[in-house]
Amino acid sequence: MNNKTKINIGVIGCGYWGPNLVRNFSKIDNCFVKYVCDKKESRLRWIKSLYPSVCITKNYKDILKDRHVTTVVIATPTPTHFPLVREFLNTGRNVLSEKPLTNTSQEANLLVDLAQKHKKILMVGHTYLYSPGIVKLKEIIYKRELGKIIYINSIRVNLGIFQSDINVVSDLAPHDISVINFILDKMPNYVSCTGSAHYKKDVEDVAFINLYYPQNIITHIHLSWIDPVKIRRLTAVGSEKMAVYNDLDFDEPLKIIEKSVKKIPYYKTYGEFKMIYKFGAIHSPYIDNQEPLYIECSHFIECILNNKQPLTSGELGLQVVRVLELLNKSLQEKGRMIKVNG
Repeated sequence: MNNKTKINIGVIGCGYWGPNLVRNFSKIDNCFVKYVCDKKESRLRWIKSLYPSVCITKNYKDILKDRHVTTVVIATPTPTHFPLVREFLNTGRNVLSEKPLTNTSQEANLLVDLAQKHKKILMVGHTYLYSPGIVKLKEIIYKRELGKIIYINSIRVNLGIFQSDINVVSDLAPHDISVINFILDKMPNYVSCTGSAHYKKDVEDVAFINLYYPQNIITHIHLSWIDPVKIRRLTAVGSEKMAVYNDLDFDEPLKIIEKSVKKIPYYKTYGEFKMIYKFGAIHSPYIDNQEPLYIECSHFIECILNNKQPLTSGELGLQVVRVLELLNKSLQEKGRMIKVNG
């Protein structure tokens, strides 16, 4: 297959995440990375040394002018997503945008409408939803292997990377919001958020989020750029079993723990008291170690070729932006609980 029969792609943004996108799209048979765009000459020269066939440019308009480029991937700072995605959708291109899709739900809604109007694919890079471990956890929850879900706790902390244009909620929470919505197959009814800024005025670097879901499921998310230990862990507690997903455990990322609390009306002795708690085995189901980003990129190309709705569609991206918007509002109002569809 020559390049003319492949989907020609332009990647805009070659900072932290862009090179990973170039690497994965370059491995897919049905597409060809024709352009990479970035403002920094040094990044472009580096990409050119790795992929000599790629055209490099500092001006995204060069991609816009090339009608052979039918698809663009946007990995630029969040405030630039809306104008870039809008411009490329309006010229009839399919778009994969990094998360969050936009800064506001109004902007995200406009982009979803534009994609529908032009009959183009709009997909958002919520990569964790393509993680085999998260997919397996969703399957386990769906089959009620954990029993009724009682609560979910997620921790996403590290020392750095500090952002200047968005706070820690907008930077890190999209991961956890999209994952929790995905595994529960629900949107929260209410949200609340508290946090504080320590190193840059009005840019919160630590935050604590509560999401309240139907069926009395509460979830808690701890986010920080200033924690001494890197943690990427989600715990789902059910009435029968519990599950722990650890993104940093490459050998056994998902563990199912046979622990639960048995309800009894009363107890007379210490022996009876101990029987309230059920202890059992811990096992790790087999998880494919395929790179989630490669699965995401392949899915994007498949959706274009077959004209089907992506798993992480523009609509899903809109839902995440809506929750983020309300969380930041709650953050500014000192943790006030806000109704999601109110």
